[in-house]
Amino acid sequence: MSDDAPVPRGEAVALTYAPGEAAPRVAAKGRGLIAQEIIERARAAGVYVHESPELVSLLMQVDLDERIPPRLYAVVAELLAWLYRIEAGENAPPPGGGADGAARG
Repeated sequence: MSDDAPVPRGEAVALTYAPGEAAPRVAAKGRGLIAQEIIERARAAGVYVHESPELVSLLMQVDLDERIPPRLYAVVAELLAWLYRIEAGENAPPPGGGADGAARG
């Protein structure tokens, strides 16, 4: 990257969830170049990236490796249910009508 290249803006949060856990955990989060790297690694691993600036803003307040707070359970559960439907081959619109995008803002 050259010195005068624009620095990517935005934020990204990666969540991880295993059945039996109380709630998803924040696995990674960052701004700018770190956010870009989170998104690139997610896509390279075949992980869906959902664009939701409002949700990312709330998730950025959660410490790394901490469970999401109860106030976010419903929205994250809706997102996870939608992702499971996509993985099962169902063609369902994303929650909230968003475009292509699990935690990018």
